[in-house]
Amino acid sequence: MSNASFRVPPAENEPIFDYAPGSLERAELQASLEELSAEKIEIPLIIGGEEVRTGKTAQSVCPHKHGHVLANYQQGDRDSVDQAAQAAAKVAREWAETPWEDRAAIILKAAELLAGPWRRVINAATMLGQSKSAYQAEIDSACELIDFWRFNVEYMQEIYDEQPMSSPGCWNRLEQRPLEGYVFAVTPFNFTAIAGNLPTAPALMGNTVIWKPASSSMYSSYLVMRLLEEAGMPPGVINFVPGSGGQIGTPAIEHQDLAGVHFTGSTPVFQGMWKQIGENIAGYKSYPRIVGETGGKDFIFAHPSAHVSALVTAMVRGAYEYQGQKCSAASRAYIPASIWPEVREQFLDTVKTIKMGSPEDFSNFMNAVIDRNAFETIKGYIEHAKGCPDSEILIGGECDDSEGFFVQPTAILASRPDTKTMVEEIFGPVLSIFVYEDSKIEEALQSCDTASAYGLTGAVFAQERKAVIHIARTLRNAAGNFYINDKPTGAVVGQQPFGGSRASGTNDKAGSKMNLLRWVSTRTIKETFVPPVDYRYPFMGRE
Repeated sequence: MSNASFRVPPAENEPIFDYAPGSLERAELQASLEELSAEKIEIPLIIGGEEVRTGKTAQSVCPHKHGHVLANYQQGDRDSVDQAAQAAAKVAREWAETPWEDRAAIILKAAELLAGPWRRVINAATMLGQSKSAYQAEIDSACELIDFWRFNVEYMQEIYDEQPMSSPGCWNRLEQRPLEGYVFAVTPFNFTAIAGNLPTAPALMGNTVIWKPASSSMYSSYLVMRLLEEAGMPPGVINFVPGSGGQIGTPAIEHQDLAGVHFTGSTPVFQGMWKQIGENIAGYKSYPRIVGETGGKDFIFAHPSAHVSALVTAMVRGAYEYQGQKCSAASRAYIPASIWPEVREQFLDTVKTIKMGSPEDFSNFMNAVIDRNAFETIKGYIEHAKGCPDSEILIGGECDDSEGFFVQPTAILASRPDTKTMVEEIFGPVLSIFVYEDSKIEEALQSCDTASAYGLTGAVFAQERKAVIHIARTLRNAAGNFYINDKPTGAVVGQQPFGGSRASGTNDKAGSKMNLLRWVSTRTIKETFVPPVDYRYPFMGRE
């Protein structure tokens, strides 16, 4: 053991490459796209560091060209979960007792590998497998994941540094123990960074993990797992177990060794998991930690004093970047009647310029939605709006799945603030707009606050400071991440800790110290140097 108090390198946000024409990073990324497109890989389960094949397979395809198979991947089952739980238990003590600086070094090395030789590979995999543009992949699968890994290490040290005061004659200490059992990490398709953070944040704090990646982002998730192995993550600490929710999720949650759930996904799935944990609560060693970031019906609320061009840009970027497949994407907008004609003209003119197609063509702003289920769901909302007397399709509204799962950027004008597309999560490139009378702003604010069950992100646009203060205060509980004169997306690790409440999750703020605290169990230690040798207290003496 080393007798030293180590300090981790100060965390800084990873610079974002812009992939401009003629740049080195653009040429390297295009080369990786060609390399990955030309091969089809086999993806196994990875349990205890060993490749496992169950014989039941599925395919990873390009959403923008669904006939192009990127990989065949193995699917796990109940037996696979049991094997993963055993593998996790086998290494749990050794990993928990691994010096914190060595756990930190693995994660910091992973960050450097991703910032360097793995950057173009993970970005290309995200572009091909999740149909993200070069820029959207860069800010996600490179920069945000690098930031998670660097800042989490810094937050870990801050947590360990926090110690209680001590009275004379004693020494009080806190130690942060990992949880007893494994953490079940369930990751979504839409952010490679989240897929990398959900299993590694608990692992950094000394926990073992069973990782169930989303089926529709298996390709990039598998490469992240391989990157972690190269960084030195010991076998069995993170066990990679693809498969369906029923085959993997149910046994993983029922298992007596479940210590926590780290989840990002849909609200109904998370609520079902919470219910299942409650039904099994007597069978666990301790109460499982439940951390989840779920759905959103994120808003932009404009005041009559709003800067129109800035508002329109936020509406377009917020609603249509990555095809609206962000839990933070702008999905509803409240626009005052006094500025609506100008907003409408600029907005429609801007949306008409959007190019949509393969992410391999860097001139495309939008690409395909993730899979057929998403395509059909989004299409269903658009068809509903077309037949709804309270809705009008302003632009877009067409869907084409002949080659890829493409949905046009769509805007719906709603005559009522409680129409279906104004309150339900769509998770696609669909923005619903309600125009309110300037004199009825309080009613519009009330609707914005209460019409939807969610509370993830939101934005206000106003030049008048008094209006900003009032709207922000009124919508205090409507969004865990609130933006003033900016789109409601794009939270940066270390700058805007991310998460919401209500039906949007437990608000444990990924990318912050708050999240890491969920993966430790604190032990208080008091050492008395000269303990008393008589039970009697002074007050007991005679006069």
